[in-house]
This record gives sequence, structure tokens and C-alpha cells, in this order.
Amino acid sequence: MSLNSHSLPWNRLLPMTMNPHGQPYPRPYLEPGANPTWIGRVQPGNYQPAPGNPTNLPRQSWAVPPAPPARRSWGILPLLIVGTVLVLGSLLLVVPFLLGNTGIAGFVIGFIASLIPLSVVLLTVRLIDRWEPEPKRLLWFAFTWGAAVSVAGTLLIQPIFALAAPTSSEEAFSYFMATVQAPIVEEFSKSLGLLVLILAARKYFDGPVDGVVFAFTIAAGFAFTENILYFGREIASSSDPGTDLVRIFILRGVMSPFAHAVFTGTTGLVMGFAARKWHSGYAVLAFFVGLLPAMFLHNRWNSMGQNFLVEYFVVQVPIFLVAAVGIILLRIAEGKLTRQRLLEYARAGWFTPAEVEMLATSRGRRQAVRWASSRGRGQQMKSFIKQATALAFTRQRILSGRDVPVHQQDELEHLRSIPSLRAAVLQ
Repeated sequence: MSLNSHSLPWNRLLPMTMNPHGQPYPRPYLEPGANPTWIGRVQPGNYQPAPGNPTNLPRQSWAVPPAPPARRSWGILPLLIVGTVLVLGSLLLVVPFLLGNTGIAGFVIGFIASLIPLSVVLLTVRLIDRWEPEPKRLLWFAFTWGAAVSVAGTLLIQPIFALAAPTSSEEAFSYFMATVQAPIVEEFSKSLGLLVLILAARKYFDGPVDGVVFAFTIAAGFAFTENILYFGREIASSSDPGTDLVRIFILRGVMSPFAHAVFTGTTGLVMGFAARKWHSGYAVLAFFVGLLPAMFLHNRWNSMGQNFLVEYFVVQVPIFLVAAVGIILLRIAEGKLTRQRLLEYARAGWFTPAEVEMLATSRGRRQAVRWASSRGRGQQMKSFIKQATALAFTRQRILSGRDVPVHQQDELEHLRSIPSLRAAVLQ
């Protein structure tokens, strides 16, 4: 791939407020192709042209709008502070509970063994999130919510359900707690973290992929703590701890590391779609609607009994494969959305068609980074790609009609950085 100042003619572009014949488009105008996928629908009334690039086009036709007055904003700092307090308070409940059930040796061994399935899930989250990465601080919030806050919430709510459980036999009690209490309480506690994120960090929670990423991360934290309990308890209570630990590890760490992720992922998916049309009422409604499939899937998993292996391969494996295909389709849709939004900036003079094709495909990005790395500019190219992707998704937020002035300010900041990032690659 050749990327240089000669192969990328920055100036050969049409204003996006004009059609190919030089006539102005009527307003509101929904440009052809503006809705490239089902995850990026735009209403005509919300559509508006991208700011033009004044360095490439006539001043009388193009003018970058002035930046809105800067407003003091604490961003996600309050969320992180509150999250830290909740996590520390939750650990005061969760850690003694774990130690009381596993003992110190069981806790340590369970902790180490639980790192393996945790790594598998978090690596998957990283792959899903590579296109438009979420802030690491929010991912850390999501993980600690799952590992501590949601577990503490489960421990606090469990006794209420225990009062309603049948007491005719120990088997009936255990079955109720596994198939009714666990799906309801655990999914509610985990997904409550998604509701907090969509309300307090809505700037970063604006689509189904974001919902899946945050949900998988919360679920990974919850499963991590739960695995410590299960693995450690086998060490503490079994007469043959080695054999029993291997058995439970195969069941939870090999056969079902993504179980909680798939359950909670359905809630995140529903909430992510709701985030496309921002309204706090939609977020709350999506939270409760999304809980239903999560609780159902959790119930089906915990209900598997004597025919476990048959149900696992006939029901659970296909569910996992459907989830995987769904995530792949979401990633493809993200690429199409990126391409369309960057094409709109290309028509406004910020990118060339060649750059857009490079930035909107995984293959193009890999080739670009490889080319730049051969010139000692690999990191600069990655920064250029990251900023362009952030710009595309910022534009999508603007066209969704939500918090438009805030996102327009972000848009101008991204646009002002694009020329210098490009120059850093090409120098």
C-alpha cells in the first residue's frame, strides 16, 4: 500500500452541501447512503452537513463553525469515584464470604484457576472492542462492578428469595434457588451496572457493540468471583480435591467460560439499541426488557440436569454460535457505519476516498499500519486511525439528535487534530 502526499490528493473533493451538479441540497436533507446499517439509522430532521475544511476549500463556501463556549465538566470522574466507594464497600462483604467458604488455600488456588477463563473472556472483549475502543477506566468500572458490586448485591438479595423458596425438601429448595433466584437476582445485579453506565456515561454507551462490550466485561468480573467460590470450595470440602477441581474447572472454565457473558450480553445488546435514540426513559425500559432474555437463558442453563451433555450440545452450543455470529455482524455494521460517516467528512474536504477505504476496513487498517511501521510511523498511523474512528462515531452521535452541542464540540476537537496526525504519518 502506498500512502504519501502524491497518492492522497487532499484537495480534489466536493462540498457535501452540494450535489454532484453543484446545486445545493434542500434541507433537511438525508444524504444517499446516510443509513448504511441497521445500527446507525438517522432521521432526516436530525441530519446536517459535516463542517468543511477551510484549508482546502474556498473560504466563502466553507467555514468551520466556532467552537461552543467551553463548559466545565467533570466527565466520568464522579462515576469513577462512586464506583470506587461501592467496590470497596462490596469487598468488605464479598471477601469474608469467599474466605468463609473456601479457606485461605482454596481461595488462593481458586483465584489462580479463575484467571484462565477470565483471560479468555477479556481477550474476546478486547477483540470485539478493537474497532472503537471504550475508555479503559469505564471497562475497569464495569469489571469491578461485576466482580464485587453485583456479587455483593446478590448476597444481600438472596435471603429474600430464600424466604419464598419451598421447604418441602432440600432438593426442592436448591432447585428453586438455582433456577429462579439465581437468574433473577444475578442478572438484575449485573445489569444494574449497565444502567448506571448508560445513564452516567452515555457519551460512551451509544450502540449495541458498546452494550455487548460493557455487558461482557461485567459478566467476566462476576464469573471470576463466582469461579473463585466454586473452585475454592472444591479444594476446601472435597475428599479428592484434585479430581473434583479438574471436573469443576472443565465444566466452568472450559465448557462455559462465556455463559454469564451471553446471559448479560443480551441485556447489553437491547440497551445498546435503545441508546441509539437517547432518552433516560428508553434506557430504563430497555434495562427491564433486556433482563427478560438474560434471565431466561440463565434459567435454561441452570435447569440442565441429568441430560446435561445432550442439552449442552443441542441447545447451549447453538446459542453460543448465534451470539458469535451476531457479534460478527455488529462488527461488520460498525465498519459500514464508519465508512459512511467518513465519506461525509471526505466530501467536506477532510479525507480522501482512499483514506476512507483504508480507515473503514480491518484489512485496510492492517495494511496502513504495516506500511507506516516500515517507515517508523506505525504508532502515528494508529493514532490517526483511532482519531478518525472516534470522529466517525462522534458524527453518528450528532446525527442521532442527542446532546448535539456537546458532541459538536468534540467533533471540532477531532477535526482540528486530523491534519497534524496525518502530517505525523507522512513526514
